Amino acid sequence: MVPVVLDCDPGHDDVFAMLLAAAHPAIDLRAITTVAGNGPLDKVTVNALRVCALAGIDVPVAAGLSQPTAGNAPSIHGESALDGADLPEPADLLVDEGAVALTERLLEAGPLTIIATGPLTNVAALLRKRPDLRPRIVFMGGSCGRGNWSPLAEFNIFADPEAADAVLNSGLQVTMCGLDVTHQATATPDVFDRLTAMRTPTADILTDLLRFFASAYHDVFGMPDPPVHDPVAVAAVAAPELLRVVEAPVAVELTGTYTRGATVVDLHGVTGKPANASVALELDRAKFWDMVLAAIERLG
Repeated sequence: MVPVVLDCDPGHDDVFAMLLAAAHPAIDLRAITTVAGNGPLDKVTVNALRVCALAGIDVPVAAGLSQPTAGNAPSIHGESALDGADLPEPADLLVDEGAVALTERLLEAGPLTIIATGPLTNVAALLRKRPDLRPRIVFMGGSCGRGNWSPLAEFNIFADPEAADAVLNSGLQVTMCGLDVTHQATATPDVFDRLTAMRTPTADILTDLLRFFASAYHDVFGMPDPPVHDPVAVAAVAAPELLRVVEAPVAVELTGTYTRGATVVDLHGVTGKPANASVALELDRAKFWDMVLAAIERLG
């Protein structure tokens, strides 16, 4: 099993990442940390605790940092950052230790993979504080092409480009799961049908959440089926054979008037720079959803 800290900003797709990380047999989920992103820090932290209560997840939850850019996404996730369903009262799992301190302590005890599904603010703060620690980092964010928060920038990177730049230039083992691969993780009608057919309290609430998410994606982006981004990063750890990745140099645009937050991925080696990331490009969608739905069913 891979020891993991899930750093997230729930967020509808983060919920699916939480459940997959908690239930997959290849992952040893040690803690959940939160970062401002899809909503303000207080809201996403409460959301994480509510999801833990829903699914019976019993690990420490630590609140982290707010990113410097106001990147909250109510147009996609609603005012609570998790609109669309009535979730249970928050689980009593919040620890006084902050996200960076908790992750630091766990890393001191042994190898650890950080799966980041929100802005990379917490991860960059950890690396600044303890450059001697060597986590593996898998993050959802970025794109080889167009963005979803600006024409060229994906939301998580746009929210804190400096943090993403620090992570990508850390010299650590980094895997990037950007829009190129997460847009293949669409929740098509068959996914809704399989989720509804489970007839469990967790599946029923997830169906309601996914319906809200689908409606928002249709209204904002005109997409008939919503891409459930964040569990793809968990899949990259739990079942890496489901993704095709390439090694490539990735840079983050920090100053462009129209391009701040864009990830510049040199897929063809034209810059001559060494690769600093494994970039996910393709997903076995059918097996991915089999895995995610099996995890949800396992949690009951």
